[in-house]
Amino acid sequence: MTCDSSAIDLSTHPLTSWGGPLGLPDFGSITDADFRPVFEAAFAAHEAEIASIAGNPAAPNVDNTLAALELSGKALGRVAAIFRCRAGAHTNAHIQEIERAMSPRMARHYSRLYMNEDLFARVDRLYAERETLGLGDEAARVLEKTWKRFVRGGAKLDSSGKARLAEINEKLAELGARFGQNVLADESNWVLFLDEEDLAGLPSSLRSAMAEAAESRGQPGRYAVTLSRSVAEPFLTFSERRDLRETVLRAFIGRGENGGETDNTDIIRETLKLRAEKARLLGYETYAAFKLDDTMAKTADAVMDLLKPVWEKAREKAAEDEKELSRIAAGEGHNHPIAPWDWRYYAEKLRDERFGSDEGGVEPYLALENVIAAAFDVAHRLFGLTFEEQKGVAPWHEDVRVFLVKNSDGSRRGLFLADYFNRPSKRSGAWMSALRTGHRLGGGEEPIIYNVMNFAKPPRGRPALLSAEDARTLFHEFGHALHGLLSEVTWPSIAGTAVARDFVELPSQLFEHWFTVPEVLSRHARHVETGEPIPPERVESMRAARNFNSGFATVEFTASALVDMAFHARQEGPEDPLQFERATLETLGKPAAIPMRHRSPHFLHVFSGDGYSAGYYSYMWSEVLDADAFRAFEEAGDPFDPETAERLRRYIYAAGGSADPEELYTAFRGKLPNPEAMMEKKGLA
Repeated sequence: MTCDSSAIDLSTHPLTSWGGPLGLPDFGSITDADFRPVFEAAFAAHEAEIASIAGNPAAPNVDNTLAALELSGKALGRVAAIFRCRAGAHTNAHIQEIERAMSPRMARHYSRLYMNEDLFARVDRLYAERETLGLGDEAARVLEKTWKRFVRGGAKLDSSGKARLAEINEKLAELGARFGQNVLADESNWVLFLDEEDLAGLPSSLRSAMAEAAESRGQPGRYAVTLSRSVAEPFLTFSERRDLRETVLRAFIGRGENGGETDNTDIIRETLKLRAEKARLLGYETYAAFKLDDTMAKTADAVMDLLKPVWEKAREKAAEDEKELSRIAAGEGHNHPIAPWDWRYYAEKLRDERFGSDEGGVEPYLALENVIAAAFDVAHRLFGLTFEEQKGVAPWHEDVRVFLVKNSDGSRRGLFLADYFNRPSKRSGAWMSALRTGHRLGGGEEPIIYNVMNFAKPPRGRPALLSAEDARTLFHEFGHALHGLLSEVTWPSIAGTAVARDFVELPSQLFEHWFTVPEVLSRHARHVETGEPIPPERVESMRAARNFNSGFATVEFTASALVDMAFHARQEGPEDPLQFERATLETLGKPAAIPMRHRSPHFLHVFSGDGYSAGYYSYMWSEVLDADAFRAFEEAGDPFDPETAERLRRYIYAAGGSADPEELYTAFRGKLPNPEAMMEKKGLA
């Protein structure tokens, strides 16, 4: 269905009027060519709504200004939600072309909105009179956040400042789209084909996944290593071929840095310079100060107070572990220093030596279906939710599964969609997002939440087997999904995951804890062939090994977080960002054998959009919270204690951004945490 934007009826078009099964979009009626004209029609519709609100002759009040603004742009929100999903989970050249055009177009649209003088005057008047309006706590918070969003969007700048900020926002959106597409191109285009004699040490589940990857790329009978983390990291862990491990690792850490068309170096340089200029325009000394102003941490110094002690402890632990890895390598007749492509391989041997069970040994007990069932079971026992799969519903790809979510009384709560397997059309990583956020304003809407993973796809008819780390990833992203599904706030702008960046990872990281609860594993971790439950000694071994190699894991994460903060705590962007990265790591004393988890040229969190810029630390900030939060269940003596679970639902999963995160956490736990529980959880105390 293609048409000119002026002829589009947004009330009936499948991109904006969702008449598919269960209230989903009818994906089968949508073509790639629909997006651009529907976007333009939706922009025009939203602009008309904004003009009506801004030009209302009546004095501003909550209904005609704040609520009207919240409910405006429904059509634009719908087409954008579908497009974001496609651009991340199932893209192609046409979608990427539209993305490059629509990203700056979207930035321009919202710059105009937040710089609309008449509209801001109405919001500003409401904010000035807020103490006399008799607002409830939630509406008062929405008004405050809306006013701040306008100010941070440039509403108080003079005309030249507004024009320059709009230019910067538009250019940053363009750069972010290009950055992500370059990384995807490098990941999709690189493959290493192997034969049977090259597979020494690889477990059968990884061989099967590599065989499927090769066949899907036109090489049946061979085996393919791709740059999907679910393939590359197990290969680096188990392959006995040091030369192949080096080849794979160099390709993996070299994404986005190749000197060619997909090299992201210039994009990083320009992005950092523009972000620094944006911060100055808005009255902040640095971009980090701008981004942290609306977080729990508040300042870069507070972030560094968290990261630096952890970094030093992690370096000490990693140095101890590196000596042990060298001992094992020497015992096998290898006297070379431990290189980045050696660490995971020898760490696996050290794991086996210490715990008598290798990571690959748990995979037969962690079939994807079992792990999904475990996550659903935990959600049911904690929050009363049930998940009913709906067959025959076809969203954006045949692999996507649809689940109807119900409350404990059988009433419908929303929809959960899951897209588990890696493919060349999907960007790397794992994430949660929403086709629609649940809220109660103006009649309300139920949430439509989705998870995207990149697990290795097994051959047809074979079960997908997950590593323990893959299973934790599934639990992590499902924790985000529950944050969206359980939301019970009125206002859309503070619903679900619309919380401070360093609070948003709490529900996801906390949910990971239930993966290794013994009764969850004993019920759901069943051998894929025999159906036997995972042996208790293997459960205990896996739990004991949870902190194994924690020095490596913490160094690779914290190095990325420290470089992110170093980039954005400057008043000017560096001329040579990759040299700056190297110099920062050298000053920090990063171990040579441990690469960053995300090097700058493929750091999607930070440079493909603005989500985690000056914010990658937030995973660790939330980890301080989640380690302490799970202790509440341990102190209750029951990982499913009903009273604790109800407080968790009410103040963390259902509350969205309706109150300050510190208030919400204190309401749940009775106090704020300190980092000790997190350090213990990581094995660094």
